[in-house]
Amino acid sequence: MGKKNKGILIIAILIFTGLIFYGCSDKKAGPGMLPEVAVVTVQPKQVEITAELPGRTSAYLIAEVRPQVGGIIQKRMFKEGSNVRAGQALFQIDPALYQATLARAEANLTALQLRAERLKELIEDKAVSQQEYDDATAAFKQIQAETQTARINLRYTTITAPISGRIGKSSVTVGALVTAHQPTALATIQQMNPMYVDVTQSTADILRLRRQLQEGQIHQKSKNQQKARLFLDDGTEYPLKGTVQFRDVTVDPTTGSVILRIVFPNPKGILLPGMFVRAVLPEGVNEKAILILQQAVSRNPKGEPYALIVDKQGIVQPRLLVLDRAIDNNWVVSSGLAPGDRVIVEGMLRARPGTPVNAIPFEKAEPKAEKANDSKQPAKTK
Repeated sequence: MGKKNKGILIIAILIFTGLIFYGCSDKKAGPGMLPEVAVVTVQPKQVEITAELPGRTSAYLIAEVRPQVGGIIQKRMFKEGSNVRAGQALFQIDPALYQATLARAEANLTALQLRAERLKELIEDKAVSQQEYDDATAAFKQIQAETQTARINLRYTTITAPISGRIGKSSVTVGALVTAHQPTALATIQQMNPMYVDVTQSTADILRLRRQLQEGQIHQKSKNQQKARLFLDDGTEYPLKGTVQFRDVTVDPTTGSVILRIVFPNPKGILLPGMFVRAVLPEGVNEKAILILQQAVSRNPKGEPYALIVDKQGIVQPRLLVLDRAIDNNWVVSSGLAPGDRVIVEGMLRARPGTPVNAIPFEKAEPKAEKANDSKQPAKTK
């Protein structure tokens, strides 16, 4: 076939194709030609409203072990990182100096006690003056106080644990010189069962919750209102629930938030001081919450959220929304939608405001989409 014949054939094919498209466009579009969209009908439902707040763990009790008398450390009587009980001996300071002080005080005490007793008998016979007896009595009481102080100081040479808990590393070794009430702690004990979790909540969220409660949007009827769940840093949920202990009344001026303290049982020692966690606290129950899938929400150039609905005439209409919060893969809508509205979930690119569409339920659209995907698979070659 020559080049001339090939050109004539191509022109004929183009003319035939154009006539076919012209004939199709001349026909009126029927219902089957409308863009198909998947919709979900809005139905209010009861939803538990929760707040997810970041925070950190801290020990229930913390005690820094410091010496109350000075001296040389003779012994360390605990294993670093172990659990200790209240009253357990931790360090031993050389007691020789304090033993000698106590012995001298006790010797003086005995002598002054005998002298005071003799003068008491003599004063009854007017053999000594009252002043002499008073001086002896005062000296006896003074040495009695010194003896008691010496006993206390000798007891303080054995440094004991003030609380039960897990003790950390020691900051001194045997042979180190320590002083009374020194600023550096010899060791730190932390009680970790139960455990505190301090979370922060913004004042904006607190005011929003208070407003919703006053307006009746949510209700606090649950008995577990003060119970909280906990998620660890790796995303796993802590198996035990905690109890909200208090909310601080002072707002941090740098962050605009307040501290909430939650107490969690920690029998297995899973929670450690300083861990980053997320606490989920129940705020109340919204008995008529309107939820839509997050994929149904778009944003206009101003950043305002909106959704497309299909009205009773089958026409696409935009609706500006006010979103409250996210729950799983849904948005809680404060305003913009009403019960019975059909929200477009799939096919939004084919739906333009003011144009008619063919709306089908979203649940029925999923199998059809899967079938369409299957039909796009390449055919097997023979």
